[in-house]
Amino acid sequence: MKRLLLSFGLAALVTASTFSASAQMKKKAPLSPPEQVSAMANGQTISIKYSSPRVRGREGHIFGPGGLISHDVHYPVWRAGANAATTLTTTADLTIGHLEVPKGTYTLFVNIKDPNHWVLIVNKETGEWGLAYKAADDLGSVPMHMHKPKHMIEDLVWKIKINDQGKGKLVLAWENHKASVPFRMH
Repeated sequence: MKRLLLSFGLAALVTASTFSASAQMKKKAPLSPPEQVSAMANGQTISIKYSSPRVRGREGHIFGPGGLISHDVHYPVWRAGANAATTLTTTADLTIGHLEVPKGTYTLFVNIKDPNHWVLIVNKETGEWGLAYKAADDLGSVPMHMHKPKHMIEDLVWKIKINDQGKGKLVLAWENHKASVPFRMH
């Protein structure tokens, strides 16, 4: 009887371990994990939420005609991340480049028609999937300053650089591209 109970106990343990391992395998990290970056100045906050895709061996095949992003339905407008739309939330009124942006939440897109001259698009529609771009909802757009990164950037990253006076830069970097635009909090 003891052997029978021990056998059932071992079988149950093996079965439970198998189900646990199987469940863990299904919960793999997402290919483009969600990220958020925030900065604060003078009691005001600016943040960007996005999903960060990886290059994963596709260097040189992300941007430009025939590149990975050129197959998106709204190309050359890109969601500036992956999955859900990239959002900008600010508790202060901003000037991004020359564009006046009232405090609130917006979706960010980037026109990448020319891989060496990107244009940041601030869109009033929020909460949509990343590919649901509607130009009629644009608040406006501003050219970005392009830079060549020192090395290939595997994970897409947004950065917010800001000083105590509320002046700074929004920076987007991925693969062999790095783009920035100045902003000022009011």
